[in-house]
Amino acid sequence: MANQITVIDNWSVKDLEDGSSLKVTVNNCTELGNQSLPGLQIQTMGTFINYEPNIVEQLVYKAGKAGKTEFLLEDKSWAVHEDQYVKHYLITGSPLKARVVVKTRSSRPVSKEYDLPFEV
Repeated sequence: MANQITVIDNWSVKDLEDGSSLKVTVNNCTELGNQSLPGLQIQTMGTFINYEPNIVEQLVYKAGKAGKTEFLLEDKSWAVHEDQYVKHYLITGSPLKARVVVKTRSSRPVSKEYDLPFEV
């Protein structure tokens, strides 16, 4: 069976300083990762973040080791500025969740969470 991709959310946060916007697209995929299992794919600023069981299992381990329930994916986030950023988090617990926080220079942080379609 081929991977079925369904867009579950598509949003953006506009920056009134220069008229640009930071866009986020969230896809539900029937096959992600080496085992071709269901997962979420988040696209922002030309980067894809795949939340699939193998990767999430590693992230849950790292979050537990760090003693955090909201684990920032530093290598997948764009947070070089304090006044504008895109941050990706894994929220541990049940259900597991992916969180995206977007802030532009002229906006407040906008945060959305998405339930992952699996448990680890």
